[in-house]
Amino acid sequence: MATRRLEKTITRDLSWLSFNERVLQEAKDTDVHLQERLRFLGIFSNNLDEFFRVRVATLYRMKIFGKAAKIYLEDNPQKILDEILTTVMEQQKDFDRTYQQILKDMAKEGVYIKNEKQLDAAQRAFVTRYFSDKVRTNLVPLMIESIPQMPLLKDKSIYLACVLGSSQNPMMQRYSLIEISNELPRFIILPTDGTEKHIILLEDIVRFCLPNLFAQFGFDKFLGYIIKVTRDAELDIDNDLNTNMISELEKSLKNRKKGKAVRFVYDRTIDPGLLEYLTRRLSLSKKDHLLPGGRIHNFKDFMDFPEAVFPDKSRRPSAMIHPLLVQPKRILEVLDERDVMLHLPYHAFDSIVDMLREAAIDPNVTQIKITCYRLAKKSKVVNALINAVRNGKQVTVVLELKARFDEEANLKWKTQLEEEGVKVLLGVPGMKVHAKLCVIKKREFSRIKQYAFISTGNINENTGAYYGDHYLLTTNKRIIADVNRVFSFLENPKTLAPLRLCKTLVVAPVNMRKHFLDLIDNEIKIARKKHKAEITIKLNSMVDEILINKLYEAAKVGVKVNLVMRGICCAYTQNKKWKNNMKALSIIDEYLEHARVFIFHNGGKEKFYISSADWMLRNLDHRVEVACPITDPVIQKELKEILNIQLSENVKGRILDNDQRNRYVEVKPGEEEIRSQVAIFDYLTQQTY
Repeated sequence: MATRRLEKTITRDLSWLSFNERVLQEAKDTDVHLQERLRFLGIFSNNLDEFFRVRVATLYRMKIFGKAAKIYLEDNPQKILDEILTTVMEQQKDFDRTYQQILKDMAKEGVYIKNEKQLDAAQRAFVTRYFSDKVRTNLVPLMIESIPQMPLLKDKSIYLACVLGSSQNPMMQRYSLIEISNELPRFIILPTDGTEKHIILLEDIVRFCLPNLFAQFGFDKFLGYIIKVTRDAELDIDNDLNTNMISELEKSLKNRKKGKAVRFVYDRTIDPGLLEYLTRRLSLSKKDHLLPGGRIHNFKDFMDFPEAVFPDKSRRPSAMIHPLLVQPKRILEVLDERDVMLHLPYHAFDSIVDMLREAAIDPNVTQIKITCYRLAKKSKVVNALINAVRNGKQVTVVLELKARFDEEANLKWKTQLEEEGVKVLLGVPGMKVHAKLCVIKKREFSRIKQYAFISTGNINENTGAYYGDHYLLTTNKRIIADVNRVFSFLENPKTLAPLRLCKTLVVAPVNMRKHFLDLIDNEIKIARKKHKAEITIKLNSMVDEILINKLYEAAKVGVKVNLVMRGICCAYTQNKKWKNNMKALSIIDEYLEHARVFIFHNGGKEKFYISSADWMLRNLDHRVEVACPITDPVIQKELKEILNIQLSENVKGRILDNDQRNRYVEVKPGEEEIRSQVAIFDYLTQQTY
């Protein structure tokens, strides 16, 4: 059968930049708390850093290696790179304007960020003492003109590039480079006499104290400019089956620190001679994305801007314990009676920790198996698992060593868990284990009872406080049988046979794309019979061209397609040839919308799924992922109500049209404002069971 020609989709990298613009919109919104606006600036900056480390670096390699590259090719990578640079430059200008406005708004609240030239006498004395006591010994100034080989500038670090001069000897000019330590706080609260709050950045303390470092060498003129290099993350780790994964990963982490520079950001007021010298010594060119910026870089640190300086605090409500799981209560006994779904971050992640702790100390529990992708730095999940081993349970942890930018942390967790007696499995060669699964086995008289949870997001109490995710806690035997099949594969990944045996879970890379294609095809058949046909999809990212084209086909025949996309949406959503345009919106608010949910009308017998997988090539073909059907009527009702609330969003919703202009959803005359994250919290607080 001939392959059908695929219709066009939006370039994924440009769609991603459109998403990051939505993050910047939150920083602009004066209805958002000032601390949250600064946090969104930090998120925007952090997102952009990762984008350059991964996507821009990949496009560079595509351009260099072309069809010989063992990576997914985009059409015309140079054209995309040019469009990226143009867009990023415009967004950077918008970012700078936004930051200046936030500074003005902070001043109205009596909060000021001071630089080294704005200090009063008491603050100058404080900064001098602080530098002497805390900072000086953490600095290693490099006189770079005297060094034959230019030192490697680390990714994720910022540097103060200095011009040192003498008023007595104009010919006495030198360049120096100082790494700003990330071991010290970036923001230091200054002493003040009144009610105002003053903060200074660590690099401005170093600027102020440059004479303490260099005056003894005859210099009395000092200029300092912040610079930063973003490097290729070198994520294309060799996936050969015979490769020693740990050594290969460790090699990749070392390479990442010296990967090719894909962006060089500098203070646009930098001394021209210093800039020319640095770009020459670093072997950079304009093609290496030399980007002029403001005075401050590594804005990601603003995600942790000190809350204490603000007179009023952010109004984010505290998470509630699910009414059925309020302690003291045996969660496994609750699950004997019914399935439960946690909707994070409205429901507290504490219940997952409570479930694992209970399993750890229950004398009848014999075994726990769990997948871990990103763990919290001080993980209560790990503590519960270690406690389980100490209580004589068999504990198996599937630890994904290739979790992007968490690889180093996961190597450390591997060592700690193994030292405690946990059986650690290191994922699957050639693919990531992204499915979020746990199964608990309990001996009850002569039989084994089993409990499981399946999640759309990381099993991580830190991200659980602000990621929107769903956790199904279940004793459903068909689901658990498939969870065990997935673990059988993970324990012996020589063949996909165990995954092919799954009857209830939909599993990638085996059948997930085909399953969703079949479900869409079913809606298409129903629409052609002039019956109601509807699909509602919530994802982080929609990139897969095959599935997008199937949605085009559905819209063409009149299927109502609703999309809630946080990030990338490569689908065009409007076409004059379709009977129904897609309704597509993106919600960016205090919580990060992370869940993946699917509802198919199915002729009135609705089918519901939650999943860990976005509709991307990597998720569907190169990862172990699951989509879990939801059959409990109470939970179905909750999921549908939550999705309906989100589709009604008209405060924080942006319309995803063909141009991806990020227009806000308008409140129609007579229509009430619906801020979905507030409305969902209110809805869940009213639920009784």
